[in-house]
Amino acid sequence: MKISRAEFGYGGYQDAMVGVDFTFSSPGCGCGDFWGTWAIERSEHAKWTEQSRIDTLGGVVMRLAKILDQAKKRHVGELVGVPVEVTFEGNALKSWRVLTEVI
Repeated sequence: MKISRAEFGYGGYQDAMVGVDFTFSSPGCGCGDFWGTWAIERSEHAKWTEQSRIDTLGGVVMRLAKILDQAKKRHVGELVGVPVEVTFEGNALKSWRVLTEVI
């Protein structure tokens, strides 16, 4: 498979989250992966804290930096076309990685 879309912005659950959104595709197959957290204002009943949101977004950015380094790219949009290995468990995306050995 290859990365057919890579963007940073709103997405995830009902587009109420902010993070990085990937789409992977090959002939006859496609799937997506979103890394992020809530972008909405926190209510007093939320199970997450502002600090956990900051920590999650920091983790997302560091994970994204690692992907950019592995793909030898500098910007998120440049990831389009990068070959990846995608692993499924049943019909669900389990994991994926950049095929560094072919880059």
